[in-house]
Amino acid sequence: MNVETVRNKNAFICDMDGVIYHGNHLLPGVKEFVDWLQRENKKFLFLTNSSERSPKELHQKLARLGLNVAPEHFYTSALATGIFLQKQHPGGSAFVIGEAGLINAVYDAGLTMNSVNPDYVIIGESTSYTYESLVKAVNLVRNGARLIGTNPDLTGPVEKGIVPATGALIAPVELATGSKAYYVGKPNPLMMRHALKLLNSPREETVIIGDRMDTDIIAGIESEIETILVLSGVTSEDQINRYAYRPGLVLAGVGEICP
Repeated sequence: MNVETVRNKNAFICDMDGVIYHGNHLLPGVKEFVDWLQRENKKFLFLTNSSERSPKELHQKLARLGLNVAPEHFYTSALATGIFLQKQHPGGSAFVIGEAGLINAVYDAGLTMNSVNPDYVIIGESTSYTYESLVKAVNLVRNGARLIGTNPDLTGPVEKGIVPATGALIAPVELATGSKAYYVGKPNPLMMRHALKLLNSPREETVIIGDRMDTDIIAGIESEIETILVLSGVTSEDQINRYAYRPGLVLAGVGEICP
């Protein structure tokens, strides 16, 4: 696959952290890339494993960074988690460790909050993660609650380095209970199928752009969607050969896609 082939695709699934921005810093070439998507009437979806923010909040964040992207162009692991639980256990209950984006998605899926005997313990990125909430989660899982992680990412990129992500926050619960969490976000193909349905695009006409080999690229490969790895996030060029699979194309950033 080359850049010209990518430009001819009709739909783009694009990761956000490490691809569009680091923290509150817009990455080089992103504005030109988004302008090109809109000018060429491409179908596109910003798909993020982060569960912190709602689509409206992501829309507002990009607006502060100088981009005008409507809320319907965003899809998060929190929304995917809500859809998954709605189908698995309609009207169930959950104990949630996470931010507003996740809590609202769980509510919107018809689940209720329950810190006594919930059906699920759900964990996503959270600045309010405490030892007390960890102990609560451990004991609820030991008493029968099923453990759900919004995504398996161990770290996430920010302006000055990295921060622990859901995979790191949920690990103590897994270790203390002997239970293995079910992760809804990438690389789970479930999230990719949801994205294709939202885009109304066949996989042959779609490409996924991400900065992580272990989530974005493997998610695309397992969903049979063409993949682009950008080196603007957590994966460096010398790390690619550590994996048994390869992306379809490697670019410095998304700015190289637009003419």
